[in-house]
Amino acid sequence: MFTELIVLFAIFSLHFATILASDPDPVQDFCIPNTKFGSIRTAHGLVTILPCKNSSEVTTDDFVFAGMKVAGNFSDTGLAVISANPTNFPGLNTLGMSFARADIEVGGINPPHFHPRATEIVHVMEGRVYSGFVDSSNRMFARILEKGEVMVFPRGLVHFLMNVGDKPAILFGSFNSQNPGVQKISSAVFGSGINEELLQKAFGLTPKQIGTLRRRFDPNKAK
Repeated sequence: MFTELIVLFAIFSLHFATILASDPDPVQDFCIPNTKFGSIRTAHGLVTILPCKNSSEVTTDDFVFAGMKVAGNFSDTGLAVISANPTNFPGLNTLGMSFARADIEVGGINPPHFHPRATEIVHVMEGRVYSGFVDSSNRMFARILEKGEVMVFPRGLVHFLMNVGDKPAILFGSFNSQNPGVQKISSAVFGSGINEELLQKAFGLTPKQIGTLRRRFDPNKAK
């Protein structure tokens, strides 16, 4: 009997921990942030919480976002991303989801990265994209996605995209968190100030090679 209670307690604890790790369920139809008390900001993975507007002050415009009609600004990897989340799309607040448009130039990439708080589904609207993720046993799941195809990236797993077509690619991604977070592997390793000796031993790199990588991925070193 005692053993059964321990097993039941373990199952309950795991379920409870899973609930806490997800966005909380809303307790009302919607919660449009009242910007009279400030603005929504995200820093270090934390989102500023604002009180809700009175429902009588909410308008249809709060539930519409027009910022994805054209591509955003491209990075040096050939990637442009526009995100829709409560900071720029108030209607998403407390609903446990967010959205993004990604444009990738021919030969461009979305480097290996992961979202610590969300599963992502990507839909290829235009182009051909090599897409995949790596699970916790280092097994890779990847293939070329054609226009109209969809792929899912489980929460917390490293994934990547590369335009292998002959024209720009357009993708839309949906996340099951209003604050999915994003961590790029290269920036996390070489742009965060990890001890140089540790990096040498971990990757078999010379101090010169590490210096080159740090200058590329550490914004403070690039200045």
